[in-house]
Amino acid sequence: MNKRVLVKFSGEALAGEDAYGIDTQILNYIAQEIKELSNHDIEVGIVIGGGNIIRGVSAAADGIIKRTSADYMGMLATVINGVAMQEALEHQGISARLQTAIKMEQIAESFVVRRAIRHLEKQRVVIFAAGTGNPYFTTDTAATLRATEIGASMLIKATKVDGIYTKDPAIYKDAKKLAQLTYDEALDDDIKVMDDTAIALAKDNSLPIIVSNMNAKGNLLKIAQGDFSKCSVVK
Repeated sequence: MNKRVLVKFSGEALAGEDAYGIDTQILNYIAQEIKELSNHDIEVGIVIGGGNIIRGVSAAADGIIKRTSADYMGMLATVINGVAMQEALEHQGISARLQTAIKMEQIAESFVVRRAIRHLEKQRVVIFAAGTGNPYFTTDTAATLRATEIGASMLIKATKVDGIYTKDPAIYKDAKKLAQLTYDEALDDDIKVMDDTAIALAKDNSLPIIVSNMNAKGNLLKIAQGDFSKCSVVK
């Protein structure tokens, strides 16, 4: 049993089939899955991307918006998702705290690692928003950084597929699932797990990355309990 984990969700996952905005049914489903972890005394941190609202790289693509400004817009999008997740968790009866890397006291606590750990120790789910607080860093990197800072035993990347494949399984029928990879193998350009900075940071801190299907009910709990049969592991 892993006592403390960090779960990374993409912002697009919250949008459902609409590809934009927040699908409250998906939000509620995720909250229920997190509740299962909490009910088994597992301390949970969460990082959510902002791609369902805006992606910094895309917003800066035509040069009208500077990359730094576009990235800050993306960070604000993660805060919107964080507020929604906090509400969904509290709707499920789970105590939750939202911490942001950018100060906005009326909305959330500022990120302080000791305070975050204290919340976790009190069985409060902590949602980390606004990335690292710096442009040019993805929410994958932010998730790896926060997982390392709070001493999580693993980083679970919850996706729409059940692991890492040699090719996109939705397009290629001959795509093969890779049950386990080394960090160096995950850094291969053909294997899309996380960005290189996130993987390198995980490698430096011996933080396992678990890629799993967020739509498989009960999967997060199984992984936290040490069952990796339906996911891929990078370590």
